[in-house]
Amino acid sequence: MFVVKVGVIGAGAVGAATVLSLIERGGTCREIVLVDRTPERAAGVAADMRYAAPLSPVVDVRAGGYQDLVDAALVVITAGVNEKAGGATDRSDAQGRLRLLDTNAKVYADVVPRVVSVAPQAVLMVVTDPPDPLADLTRHLAGHDRVFSTGTLIDSLRFRVHLADRLRVRPLDVQAMVVGEHGTSEVLLWSSAEVGGIPVLELLGADGQPLDAVRHDIEESIRYANITIIEGTGASQYGIGAVSARLVEAVLRDERAVLPVAAYNPDFDVTLSLVSVLGAGGVVRMHQPRMTAEERAALDRSVSTLREATRRALDVVKQQPAAGTR
Repeated sequence: MFVVKVGVIGAGAVGAATVLSLIERGGTCREIVLVDRTPERAAGVAADMRYAAPLSPVVDVRAGGYQDLVDAALVVITAGVNEKAGGATDRSDAQGRLRLLDTNAKVYADVVPRVVSVAPQAVLMVVTDPPDPLADLTRHLAGHDRVFSTGTLIDSLRFRVHLADRLRVRPLDVQAMVVGEHGTSEVLLWSSAEVGGIPVLELLGADGQPLDAVRHDIEESIRYANITIIEGTGASQYGIGAVSARLVEAVLRDERAVLPVAAYNPDFDVTLSLVSVLGAGGVVRMHQPRMTAEERAALDRSVSTLREATRRALDVVKQQPAAGTR
């Protein structure tokens, strides 16, 4: 019998939330292997999850090592320092999540070759912050393009939630997208945001709300949502865990789902979020959405930020000791 296996690297808050969401969604994979640099933590989290598994469609959850990722169809990488531990919780810091890049690039320099050595066929999904330059780094380390990051999907969902709150409708009925970096340079596409085919800006204007103030409040809420969550709970985990599980599902089912996730785009020569088609091999196509001149200029600035971040990540890895000398 063919068993669909998914690996999750990192048993921290996001890794655990991802595994729980995979169990709850059910039916996509038959086996989940959780790997962590502290085996005892992975074993504890996996044991805890196993006791919930009987409530969902059949799925086996277990802790393991890299060798247990053999034949994995997809590996989710959540390993690395998070925003709180990495000091990336200052709203006035223009770097935002990029402050974590050097530390997490070193983590990826160790993790990715280990994964690829045992599961060369696996699609690799990057969740660790900052996900987009780390996905670019993963491409270089893995030597293939079956790599994508969670990108701005979580930001786009937050955009929809905040718009729905203002307009007193369901978030499900709001169409709105964020593109570019999952970070402070991200671009909210106000010009194409709609509810039932009606432009959001028109609806907000009809309510008599001051548009500049509304846009500013919503953008600030989305750009710094993680910091707000961390201030209350210590870690942002449940939303991104659910997003990660949904993306695993889209890949394993070869859905060709249209979602704002990030992959390498040759037109921009960097990994960023656009209108992406997600299927069995990861992102199979990318399209540029309709944008105003102002939005396009903002996207160009985001691209510049991401290119510099990718160069920085590659430089960090080049300075690492060669494998076998550490």
